[in-house]
Amino acid sequence: MADPLRKKPVLQVIREGNPGKRPINPGVVTPPAELEEPDWKVVFPGTGAEVKRCREVASDEWQRVIPVLKYTAGVGAVDTQTLKDYCVCVARIDQGERALSREGILMKGERGWQKNGWTTVLGQYRSQLARYIGELGLSPSARGRIQPPENGSEDDGDVFD
Repeated sequence: MADPLRKKPVLQVIREGNPGKRPINPGVVTPPAELEEPDWKVVFPGTGAEVKRCREVASDEWQRVIPVLKYTAGVGAVDTQTLKDYCVCVARIDQGERALSREGILMKGERGWQKNGWTTVLGQYRSQLARYIGELGLSPSARGRIQPPENGSEDDGDVFD
């Protein structure tokens, strides 16, 4: 059964036909921009080894996804905060998984064995990461919902001319 809260992706409507003959809205087009990588020292302040690792993981993820998203989703300057949050999620999940590996899933507490706090935090980060992946089109199913920008137009690609 179709999800009543989410519209079908534009490409799916075109592929399956448009029985209601409603106009198809391709979505909002943002102007292309050269996205500047955030200063990870501001996002992850501190000097410890874990903080440095978070910076590295976030930077690696930024450099991995930005070229893909520029081509597939046509991300613009307005998407910088979302992309930064996505990279922070990836870095924190890496940090949490390392902590769980070191400390274990269960910890001895005042009242006996307790669940490590990272298990709850990681669940929340993974839930948020799944949202970002869907919004940014970083999974195969999410990519099917995104219409790539057109590169062969007569104007120079600036939608705000």
